Amino acid sequence: MIQATRTNLLLLKERRHAVINCTTILKGRRQALIKKFLEIGRPLITSREETRQHYGQGIDALQTSIGLEGQDYIASLALISQRHLGVTVTQTNILGLHYYDLQEVESVRRTLVERGYDYPSTTPRLDETLHLFETIIEEMLAMARYEGMFRRLGEELLRVTRRIRVLEERVQPALKSEIKDITHYLAERERETYYRMKLFKKRATGGRRH
Repeated sequence: MIQATRTNLLLLKERRHAVINCTTILKGRRQALIKKFLEIGRPLITSREETRQHYGQGIDALQTSIGLEGQDYIASLALISQRHLGVTVTQTNILGLHYYDLQEVESVRRTLVERGYDYPSTTPRLDETLHLFETIIEEMLAMARYEGMFRRLGEELLRVTRRIRVLEERVQPALKSEIKDITHYLAERERETYYRMKLFKKRATGGRRH
């Protein structure tokens, strides 16, 4: 315990007040983080479920196309139409938190002409299959963007929550205990001083009577 003086008592009370204010500010930030976390989390979960369904549909469509076009022909089309999809990574922020964002350099979805094969000789089913898989890739890139924000918000939310817990469960109780001990000590000292002065006055008064 620090030295039991009135000055230190005032300093401890000021510190406790500052800690309470800091806790209040952190709780406000935590609420904002939770709101944004849920705002991003709900559509992210929905998007994942939609992409999972699209992937299942894509696999079924691909199997059908292989049955119609032949596996060798589908494999040759994959070689002809393959490409490197460019993305740019930029640093941005949300609620003051920095994270890396993905941006598409070019559109994932392509027209029939842009795919680079003789589309009049293929079935519409194959075109639908390719379009579906391009949609899946586009959705996955969009999810990657949201997951970057989602993860950063989650990390900050955890950090703020831990800090609030430390302030509420350790710092504030410790300050409260120190303030209580010093207050009790000063009160006892004041009582002792009062009784000592009272006894001194009584003796002084008795001495003058003699």
